[in-house]
Amino acid sequence: MSDTLLHSPFGLGPHTLPNRLVVAPLTRVSATPDGCATAEMAEYYRRYAQGGWGLIVSEATYVDDHAAQGYFRQPGIVTPAQIAAWQQVTDAVHGAGGRIVLQLSHAGALGQGNPRGRATVAPSAVRPAGEIARRYRGMGPYAIPTPLDEAGITAIIAAFGQAARNAMQAGFDGVEIHGANGYLIHQFLTPDSNRRTDGWGGALENRLRFPLAVLQAVRQEVPADRILGLRLSQSRANDASAQWQDGAAEAEGIFSAMGRVPGLYLHISSHTGCAPVFDSGRSLAGLARHHSGHPVIANGRLESGDLAESLLASGEADLISLGKAAIADPFWPAKTLRGEAPQAFHPDMISPVADLTSRMAWDWSQSGVPANMPTA
Repeated sequence: MSDTLLHSPFGLGPHTLPNRLVVAPLTRVSATPDGCATAEMAEYYRRYAQGGWGLIVSEATYVDDHAAQGYFRQPGIVTPAQIAAWQQVTDAVHGAGGRIVLQLSHAGALGQGNPRGRATVAPSAVRPAGEIARRYRGMGPYAIPTPLDEAGITAIIAAFGQAARNAMQAGFDGVEIHGANGYLIHQFLTPDSNRRTDGWGGALENRLRFPLAVLQAVRQEVPADRILGLRLSQSRANDASAQWQDGAAEAEGIFSAMGRVPGLYLHISSHTGCAPVFDSGRSLAGLARHHSGHPVIANGRLESGDLAESLLASGEADLISLGKAAIADPFWPAKTLRGEAPQAFHPDMISPVADLTSRMAWDWSQSGVPANMPTA
């Protein structure tokens, strides 16, 4: 496969990636209880670098110690200890020749594991649908969040900026802002979770104010020689069938607004990354590429080399991110480059909890030798 687009170089900001393959952000709930990355996490990310991925996007990392945390054992990028702990991860990745960006996240109403016992917050007091994810160490219904006041919104915007500064201190090659999957930025974008009647809600222009303000705050902290991205989706962690209310018009409005933000990539997550949406004839990634003009990472059931290759060839995406395939085999790029079949994903790899222990336990159950150990 050495002559495929998947394995061809791509310039992303100041970096030339060796291929178009990206590790998707994967919730692993394996940090310490106080949100510090561990030596096991450093080894986990190092293996992706050794496996040949063009870019690694970290798991979602909370940006403040008030209400941003989404899960128990989720890492943060707030305290000096957390910054230092992430440094061991970036050192490990860079030592293996890789590149890694930190995904900055605020869970908003979807918070399910704040050890400080604080209430969740959101644009409006709307209880999220569905049940808390057991595989992320939670259970039961979501709480009704506390609506954010002006001061709370301003504080969270500032927290994203400070988190980006902390990520630069920790040695990351850039940051990706989590605006997808129903978390806080997505909640501001969506009318059913944003029922505000002030300048932060109502028309799409107002609902875009929060993500654009976060982008501005983060952009000020990310130098020109680092990478800046934003992840967007229609679906949510608690509702896989969710769609943008106004369809193609809303997609055009969102992506066009993001197109006015300089030096950005868009990471578009879909249930099926190559499927056309809104009777447009284009995938959601393709609409993002068309309306924004930015580089686009497409995500969603693209483990088939043929599907990924066709999406790249169509010009609808520039890079492809893989989630389950990356969990299954950190050496996916190296193996497919050699024409070898990578390890296939199995649901037990993230069961009963989607942590590193479950992944290792599955390997031992199959062969007695952890598949994540360097074997490329």
